[in-house]
Amino acid sequence: MSPSARAPRGAEWLDGLGEWSWPGQHLATAEVLPPAWVPVHPPVRSRPAPEPLPAPWLRARRITIALLLSALVVVGGALALRRPLGLAPPGTHPVRAVADRSTPTLLAQAKFVEVNRDHAGSTIEKASYASVALHHKGSFFVYLPPGYGASGARYPVIYLLHGNSQSAGAFLEIGLQGELDALIANHTIRPMIAVMIQGGPGANNWRNLNGLNYESYVLEVQELIDRSLATIPARGARAIAGLSMGGYGAMELTLDNPYRFGVVESWLGFFDGLEGQLHLDRHAISTLGLHAFLYGGAQDRIANPAEDQPFAAELRAEGADATAAIYPGEHSLETVAAHLSQMLTFAGDSLSAPQPDRTRAPASR
Repeated sequence: MSPSARAPRGAEWLDGLGEWSWPGQHLATAEVLPPAWVPVHPPVRSRPAPEPLPAPWLRARRITIALLLSALVVVGGALALRRPLGLAPPGTHPVRAVADRSTPTLLAQAKFVEVNRDHAGSTIEKASYASVALHHKGSFFVYLPPGYGASGARYPVIYLLHGNSQSAGAFLEIGLQGELDALIANHTIRPMIAVMIQGGPGANNWRNLNGLNYESYVLEVQELIDRSLATIPARGARAIAGLSMGGYGAMELTLDNPYRFGVVESWLGFFDGLEGQLHLDRHAISTLGLHAFLYGGAQDRIANPAEDQPFAAELRAEGADATAAIYPGEHSLETVAAHLSQMLTFAGDSLSAPQPDRTRAPASR
């Protein structure tokens, strides 16, 4: 039957056949009405009315129902106090370093696979999951600092967004793992987790536009990371940074979600059209604070470095702690690699320090 021939719900049963053809008939001679053996209306079966119960039986039944309901309330309260379902109290999050078999299965679950462990003891893992925002698979790389999972600590996180036509692996290509290892080993910064999110093709600017939900995707990954890893699940312990298109995306995401990220960095990025959103965020920024670093390349012919200083001034006017710098270099990964240490140092100094995990005993991975 064609879609137009299907009767809407509530219509009479088989009141029209449309293009139906019955066995033995050619489509050119399709019948208009069903054969006589097909009822037009569903059969109606009459049932005798039940006899009323005597008054004493009614009273006894009501008492029994009341007793059963009271028992259910008592049992429910006892179960809630004992937390047999393993539900975490408010403010706690499951940590992947410790097995948590009570994590709700309806939430997105990522599969983590180790792809590299270096001599310093840090690891790079790749994760993938079924993304609701993208309607297909989402993925990201994760840097876990030396000693992760052994000390029982929770760590701040920096989220990294790549540029147009790049992959999340671009950050590894410019030496992110080794740079973080060195900064942590020299006590220049405290240990942190880094998440490199794999975006989609094209100049999407990490926004929710034209059916592409990349901003929602980044927030989805952030929530997944807080559920899966030993993070400090707080605004002051979250940084977001990006290069080129990712620099715009990091700033736009921060201004669009002022209660999510306490640190933002733009590497060779741009800020077109973000002034209005910044002005709307002035109360949140002045109340909560915001650390921002804007970095441009002197020879950049794609993202105008002349925009960095004025936008940093606008951030400061709304209450942010904002710094801008222009370094030598073009719009390239080589320029970012040359100044990666400064960018990571700023984020590390601005993020909350790792904290002991007081919600559960530490365990090895």
